[in-house]
Amino acid sequence: MSFKEAIKKMSSSVVWGNCLGLLLASLVFLLGIVWFMHFYTRHGQTVKIPNVVGKNVRIVEEQFDDMGIDVVIVDTGYIRTLPPDIILHQGLKAGSIVKPGRHMFVTINAAHAMAVAMPDIADNSSVRAAEAKLRALGFKLTAPKYTPGDRDWVYGVEAGGKPCKAGDRIYVDTPITLVVGDGHIFEEYTGNDSIDYEVNSDFYYGGDSIIDESVE
Repeated sequence: MSFKEAIKKMSSSVVWGNCLGLLLASLVFLLGIVWFMHFYTRHGQTVKIPNVVGKNVRIVEEQFDDMGIDVVIVDTGYIRTLPPDIILHQGLKAGSIVKPGRHMFVTINAAHAMAVAMPDIADNSSVRAAEAKLRALGFKLTAPKYTPGDRDWVYGVEAGGKPCKAGDRIYVDTPITLVVGDGHIFEEYTGNDSIDYEVNSDFYYGGDSIIDESVE
């Protein structure tokens, strides 16, 4: 093919039509990319996050839906004096400026306190260890009750004034009372050949301190 023939073919309407079509397709593709990125990122659009703590989550969901923000419940708490479904914590700080399309994670107030299984602490734990376990589970403790026995040893557990045992499911807002040994130990004679009486040095009978006494 001669040079003139190559030039003639390149200048034909078919070749120029193909080039023009390719150019237009590329332009449309680029415009589509720009439009999509503008729509996807909502370029130039921002919203200011209001303070929604203390508001009902259903009302806030409608409000934020109009703003393009998705409200997501991620946790619950419990405050007795507040009604259920009230927002206790919001993930996006009030006053912050964000783009639509963001998620705002919230913690809401539950309808009632969570029920937790009572751990095995009665006759199996010291008072310090028992208190640590119960507080870690969210329980509130009252002043302990004392009973004769080893000092600071847990002999029983009461929930709301009633005895409970390991495995019982108790609401965490129920006051818990530990029944704890006061350090006084006294073993009565049961007919054995010998028995030891063991009490604290501050226990007196008839004006004399009883320490160890063998009964034959």
